[in-house]
Amino acid sequence: MTELGPVTWPPAPITTERLVLRAPEARDRATFIELLASPDVHAYLGGPRQRDELEREVPAVPEPWPGSFVVERDGLMIGQILVRRVTEHRNEAALGKVDLGYLFLPRAWGHGYAAEACAAALDWVDACLPGEPVVLATQTANARSMRLAAKLGFTEVERFRAWGADQWLGQRPPRTPAAPHVP
Repeated sequence: MTELGPVTWPPAPITTERLVLRAPEARDRATFIELLASPDVHAYLGGPRQRDELEREVPAVPEPWPGSFVVERDGLMIGQILVRRVTEHRNEAALGKVDLGYLFLPRAWGHGYAAEACAAALDWVDACLPGEPVVLATQTANARSMRLAAKLGFTEVERFRAWGADQWLGQRPPRTPAAPHVP
């Protein structure tokens, strides 16, 4: 996965009803480590990483690379949204498209935060990269992620097997921001 192209990064923070999507900051380091070390978060992502390894590898200020949004609620990081152009994938249908990914702490599950944050990130994609289709891949066994993909308007492109599990690839049709109303 690489940069998104001619997108200014980082963008101004994106505010929703309950959340803020923003670039990573030094205060987010511990939460990044918690996300990456969580067996619950990584149950469908190949398993967690070792905390001591992460303590050594995660920089003091998490790298603010294009497409990586911290999801903040009440001043605290609760997750991450990833928006990246697919340059490598087990499924050719995804190549060259914008990919949406997300990780949320288990304590943030079940409150609609992922749907709210992903919808805001998709609106950002629509504004910055109008007409671009967006893909999302998840394990078919991940019922929460499958429901979220449907709620966000992704429809199945195909199923495939990778990383020892059945995978689902969905795509959201290209959208352009609504044109201003002219009376």
